[in-house]
Amino acid sequence: MAATAAKSSFVPLPVSLAATIARYHIAPEAGPDGDDDAHMAVELAQAAHRVRLVNLWRIPPGSRVLEIGCGQGTLTAVLAEAVGPEGRVDAVDPGSPDYGAPWTLGQAQARLSASPVGGRIAWHNAEPGAFLAAAADRDDGDGPPASWDVVVLGHCIWYFASPDTLSAMLAALRGRAATLLVAEYALTAADKAAVPHVLASMARAFLEAHNEASEANIRCLASPQGITEAARAAGWRLDGEDTVVPDEALQDGSWEAGSVKSAAFLDEIAAHVREAPVQALLRSSRDAVIGAMAALGGGSKVRTMDVWVARFN
Repeated sequence: MAATAAKSSFVPLPVSLAATIARYHIAPEAGPDGDDDAHMAVELAQAAHRVRLVNLWRIPPGSRVLEIGCGQGTLTAVLAEAVGPEGRVDAVDPGSPDYGAPWTLGQAQARLSASPVGGRIAWHNAEPGAFLAAAADRDDGDGPPASWDVVVLGHCIWYFASPDTLSAMLAALRGRAATLLVAEYALTAADKAAVPHVLASMARAFLEAHNEASEANIRCLASPQGITEAARAAGWRLDGEDTVVPDEALQDGSWEAGSVKSAAFLDEIAAHVREAPVQALLRSSRDAVIGAMAALGGGSKVRTMDVWVARFN
């Protein structure tokens, strides 16, 4: 049975709250080169995107939320705002606290803990499967509960080691929460400027499939259809879905396309792929990304692809 909490009706978060949430995160000291403004523009775009996701999920205040793959807490902060002072967010990530730059996971999470919503967040540095197995059989206020109102997988599935990892996670979560909320890239581009992001993601995923030691951010390139089928096999039922076209300010597509366009991608092909036909396919995939970027012209920049937002029961 899912955990219960003193919940009230869902109340949408105002988009303007994104500016406040962005300031919860680490920011460099302002300088004459404008680094502070540039950094905060990135944080603002990330926070605003996640406010849109959380509003589509309709999480009521007072909810107990389990977030899988929280990373530095970009989504965690928005979830903490959504659940309010009576709610709780258990944020789980297996990454080392020393991982990340220019700030580590540990530093970023510590700053969020010191923010106005920090008291609503409990960080857990653990493999999600092990965390679930070790969770207490009942919630006695000492440690994580055995179940939650909702579990969130927000932009984390592509980080999983393989589709088998996703299937095992979905099965382990069944019965631990009443609702499963998912947001992941849709592999579609409503805007032509997002086509390079789609192509780059596929190229990156194919390369990492040939690198057993990969820790890249795209390893499990699951489509909405694939995620839905895996969820159904684990006993979850799709309750509703939406597609979000990210604002132009969200830079994820530009970052990913730039990574594949770089000469370093060719070096990675040489380092991890031995078969000549596969090397040729990957180089051609890179060429397709470069061509799609060139087709946008000098006045357009790469945009982030569509995002699939779903709710399962």
